[in-house]
Amino acid sequence: MLRYKSKTVSKLEKQVEEHIENMSDEQLFSFAEYDRDRSEKTAYSNYSYWKSTFRAFRKNKVAVALVWVVLGILLFTLIQPFLPGQYDPNYINNDTSGLQFRNIEPCSQFWFGTNSIGQDLWARIWAGTRNSMMIGICVAMIEALIGIVVGVLWGYVRKLDWFFTEIYNILDNIPNTIILILISYIMKPGVPTLIFAMCLTRWIQMARFIRNQVLIIRDREYNLASRCVGTPTQKIITRNLLPYLVSVIMLRMALTVPEAIGNEVFITYIGLGLPTNIPSLGRLIDDGRQLMMSASLRYQLIFPTIVVSIVTISFYIIGNAFSDAADPKNHIS
Repeated sequence: MLRYKSKTVSKLEKQVEEHIENMSDEQLFSFAEYDRDRSEKTAYSNYSYWKSTFRAFRKNKVAVALVWVVLGILLFTLIQPFLPGQYDPNYINNDTSGLQFRNIEPCSQFWFGTNSIGQDLWARIWAGTRNSMMIGICVAMIEALIGIVVGVLWGYVRKLDWFFTEIYNILDNIPNTIILILISYIMKPGVPTLIFAMCLTRWIQMARFIRNQVLIIRDREYNLASRCVGTPTQKIITRNLLPYLVSVIMLRMALTVPEAIGNEVFITYIGLGLPTNIPSLGRLIDDGRQLMMSASLRYQLIFPTIVVSIVTISFYIIGNAFSDAADPKNHIS
């Protein structure tokens, strides 16, 4: 049965081949008519880099949840002073007899307790979180702006390589801690002073990282083709180079925020941070550190430490998740 079927199939194949050989070219081929709508439809792609990035980011449920946590903390620090029943963070609370509410443990009146002079820790922690996050975000934005501009010029424009290399060699040999201490000691203590001290040399690390990435992709075929057809340098940088660097830029910016908060904690720890009338997480942790040997007063260290930990861990996880999501290799669905 199988043998008979195979013979039948081979006979049909021969008949088809003979029929095709006997047909003319006009019968075999016909000109395809141009259809503009169909041609545009086949060339259309609905791919969007940012849509694909956020789609990939939303798949990381932990990172998305932490984004809402950070946004919630930031929003609450802004509206907390306007809520009813809130104390001024610098106000010293006294009882009816005029005595200060010193070192009151967390209770219904003072949710996070009070410090050694009767100030409400609830109000001071949220005011300090607001100031510390503002410092961290400002430092991250300034560092990214300067670092991206310098890094792209350093890596793409060959004539400027020696100039930026010498600047990097000079600034990189100066310890960042020394600069923080000197600027905080010379200038008037305050938020602008800390931001200026942190941004003075921190951008060189971002610039060097961007420069190394640009050197990798600078002479690839599509960039050479763009230069050959006369594409302006600015357009090559914004269209061909920067999209490949979004992931690493966002990662470093996300890590800069907790690092800036950590630097603020350190500079306050050595006594050169913000003045006492400007609450900050660094100031609160330093005050609590001095009382940590007393078991009944450790809450003054625990609460600001918890807030710092939540903020720093959240930014670290969010930065890594967004860096992975911004990689075009992860946009394949």
